Amino acid sequence: MSKVKYRYNSNTLNYDKIEIRFIDRLKKVLWFMATSLVSGVIVYGLVYTYMDSPKEKQLKQENAILESQYELLNKKLDDITLVLEDVQHRDDNIYRLIFEAEPIPSEIRQAGFGGVNRYEELENYNNSELIVKVAKKIDKLAKQVYIQSKSFDEVFQMAKRKEDMLASIPAIQPVHNKDLTKMASGFGMRMHPILKYNRFHSGMDFTASVGTPIYATGKGVVQQADAAGSGYGLHVKLNHGYGYVTIYAHMSKTNVKPGQKVNRGDVIGYVGNSGLSSGPHCHYEVMKNDQHLNPVNFYFNDLTPEEYDKMLELSNSPTQSLD
Repeated sequence: MSKVKYRYNSNTLNYDKIEIRFIDRLKKVLWFMATSLVSGVIVYGLVYTYMDSPKEKQLKQENAILESQYELLNKKLDDITLVLEDVQHRDDNIYRLIFEAEPIPSEIRQAGFGGVNRYEELENYNNSELIVKVAKKIDKLAKQVYIQSKSFDEVFQMAKRKEDMLASIPAIQPVHNKDLTKMASGFGMRMHPILKYNRFHSGMDFTASVGTPIYATGKGVVQQADAAGSGYGLHVKLNHGYGYVTIYAHMSKTNVKPGQKVNRGDVIGYVGNSGLSSGPHCHYEVMKNDQHLNPVNFYFNDLTPEEYDKMLELSNSPTQSLD
């Protein structure tokens, strides 16, 4: 039961009973509720601003874990990149070198992605920079791995052809010369015996009596077998494939025809003195991609290391050529 309240009336010198109207009671109640609501909103706002809810704390912890995982993934991608770079280096400088294939250009290995922004959906997040960075590395690695995979496919095919290539590359001397006494003139600037001036000698000369067999130094196809050529006389040109061509000049007789296939060691002709020559011998040339090479580097099936050193010394001697 509510207490009865009185107010002192100075005019009547009596206490008058205070009558509280319903509307006044309602106003008080509404004022109390409004004040409580405003206070509650203010307190909630302060708490929401400066204090995390349990759900927010959990989400922040999860974000921190994800960020650390992204950083760890980024480091692992850097490690994988180093491993891939080592594989690429070995591919270009060992595997492809063994099979005499050109290395893959760096602009192909390192090519990026053009066109539209591939990472637009990853932007505008708190950690967008890190996420986009990792995504770019993954895409780049994926492309480089694909290119390396295709390169290994090519190397595998070259390995399957290696046996044929080894059989085709010039690897023996064109005349029987185990005692190394038939090498008369080497590769380089030499005095021409007929023209009597120094000129580039594009092959090696092997002296032998007329009729001595001349052997194909590698498997190939006869490209030419005639006397058409400046100073070569009767000669044979073999195309070995893989960019290699050999020439055997000043023959007395050929033993093959154009288009004929030959193997290393087959007799393709006989030593003679035809063409611009000062005596019976075999002039032998080796070319790779139309560039003359020193034939002394292509006797590895014939010579021991000691014999090769002796042959190298003889070929470098400033002797007069025979053609």
